Parts: sequence; C-alpha cells; structure tokens
Amino acid sequence: MKIRLLLTAIISLFLLASCNTVSNDKFIVSGYVENVGDINKILLYEGETVVDSITLDKGKFQFEKTAKEATLYTLVIGYKPYMLVLKNGDKVEFETDLNSDASQYSVKGSETSSKLQELSAIRERFQEEQTALQNEFEQRVNGGEEVSVIQDELMEKSFNSIQKISEQTLQFSNENKDNLAGFYSMLFLFSIDPTNYEEQLIKYASEVKSKFPNNPFVQSFVKHMEELKPLSIGQDAPDFTSLTPDGKAVKLSDLKGQYVLLDFWASWCVPCREENPNIVSQYHRFKNKGFTVLGVSLDENRASWLKAIKDDKLDWTQLSDLKQWNSGAGQLYNITAIPTSFLINPDGKIIGKNLRGVALKQFLEKNL
Repeated sequence: MKIRLLLTAIISLFLLASCNTVSNDKFIVSGYVENVGDINKILLYEGETVVDSITLDKGKFQFEKTAKEATLYTLVIGYKPYMLVLKNGDKVEFETDLNSDASQYSVKGSETSSKLQELSAIRERFQEEQTALQNEFEQRVNGGEEVSVIQDELMEKSFNSIQKISEQTLQFSNENKDNLAGFYSMLFLFSIDPTNYEEQLIKYASEVKSKFPNNPFVQSFVKHMEELKPLSIGQDAPDFTSLTPDGKAVKLSDLKGQYVLLDFWASWCVPCREENPNIVSQYHRFKNKGFTVLGVSLDENRASWLKAIKDDKLDWTQLSDLKQWNSGAGQLYNITAIPTSFLINPDGKIIGKNLRGVALKQFLEKNL
C-alpha cells in the first residue's frame, strides 16, 4: 500500500539527537550486554538493511559508522530490537540485559534515543496485548467455541487496547512537540488508529510543517495529511454518479437525508466478503431508522460482481463502472485498499471512516 511505503520511508530518519561530541565525521556506539547466552553477534540495521555486525567480546561491543543526517538505526541482539537515533559526532553508551524485555535498557549520549525508549515501552505493551489476544483466539477455537462469538468478543478487547495505547501515544507526542520523538510517536499513532485520531494527526501536520521545514520526511508526512484532509471527518462527502447493475445512474447525493455507509469493496476482496455479513446484519436492523448502505465495487468482471451480490445477500444499492482501481468514485475518494468505508450523515458530511464489526454496530446503536 502507498501509505505503508510512505510510513516506511518516513520513520527511517529523525533529527536533533543531542550528544557528547566526538569526531564530526562518524558516530560511536559502545555498549555492554548481560546474559548473552550463546549469542555472539550484534547486528546494526538501517531501515531493513544490515549495515554492520560485530562479535561480542565478553558482552562488550563498539560500532563506528557515518551518518550525515540523524538516522534511525536498530540494534538487534538475538531477537530483541533496540532503536537508536544517530548522527555524526554522537558518542552513545548502551547497556541491556537479555533476561529483561526489549523496552528495558539504558542509553546515554542521545536525547532523542532516550525519549524513544519511553515510546518503545508503549509499543511493547501494545504488541504484547495483541499477541495475547491472538493466543486466546487460537486456544478458544481449539477448545471448540464458536468462531463468530470469539471474534466479536476479542475484537472489542482489541478495540479497547488500541484506544488505550492511542491515548498514551498521543500524550507522549504532546509532551515531545519540540523534537522528532514526538513526530515518530504520531507515525505510530497513524499506524494503529488513523481514523479516530485523524483530526489530531491533521492538526499536528500543520504545526510540524514549520518546525522542521528542511526535513524531507516530515514534509512528506505533512503532504500526505494535506491530501487526506478533504476526505477527513467533518468534511462534505464528495458527490459522484455511477451505474447500478441494470445501468441506472445513481448519485451519492440522491441518498441525502439518511445515514449512508459508503462501502468500497469487490468480489475478489476476501476481507470485504468476510465483513459483508456484519453489514447485512446492521443494514436490516437499522434500515427503517434512517440508515442505508451504498456499495461501490472495484470489480471489472460483471459476472463475478453480480454473483457476489447474490451470494452475500447485499440488498442495498450497488454501483460500479467496472474499472477496478481506475474506478471514478474510487479515485475521487483516494481508495488505495479495500474494504474502505465512509459513514455520511443526513447533511452529507463524513462522520466516520472504516467502521467495521463491533465498531459499526456500536456507532449505529449510539446514533440511531
């Protein structure tokens, strides 16, 4: 996806890591690792590329490298990653104990790296919670419980976990608005909950634009947020016209006066088909209370599209120009992945995005 590529590029670079001064043409990272066991090497990654490796000498190591710009590196010791922001002139001291978790370590000589340690702890908690939910799902399925019941329950737990971690991440960012650790935390927030925190992300982008005007990765993030703004919550939903299976032209604005779930999907999209039963359930529950669905398919095979509508019992209006990713409506709404949905209020304004499963049910129960 374009978004993932954008984020991968952005998070590979940070600025302003304060340091002890050494030679201006290199940085030095020296450290000590306790309880190394049979691990004898440390790898140094820049992005996804190994740029150096070194053999541990009784737990001690030292790297010397060159990085003109402050760059995000990752020390990998065994299976544990440790993030450091390094640039020429830095002299960093690192210590950890492999018997502790990856967020427990000591780093001196890089203020930004020290701040990222706190964010690493937040990320570690999130990953542990999500892994625990996945393990619980597998155990309960193996125990013979009904899959749909387990999914509904664990999706709600996951939603609550994401909400809690997102709040902590936003607080961390607010406390680090003057440095790139705050920028990195907003990227993490964007990766786990971009919809519910869309307003904060767009606002942050407008603020950070002038703080780091020469940072190309900050500016790429700013540009991306500016592209999302016309389709953000609170904006008018762009109107369009497309065709039903029998060739009738229908406008989005024809449904004004109702709550509309604008659902972008396709017959070949497995996650879309898996979500369809939930949309069917909510549609029949709320269709007499001012709620409807408008499906826009990114199919190009008419027969497959019609078969999916019939098989999934999609009783609401369906539209498609059968141009797949070149769909006019899809391009208007900047669709780069499906399923993607927009919830539109009776006045034609976007009030929700990508509400699926329990989230869609809870929203409709609250508002209708």
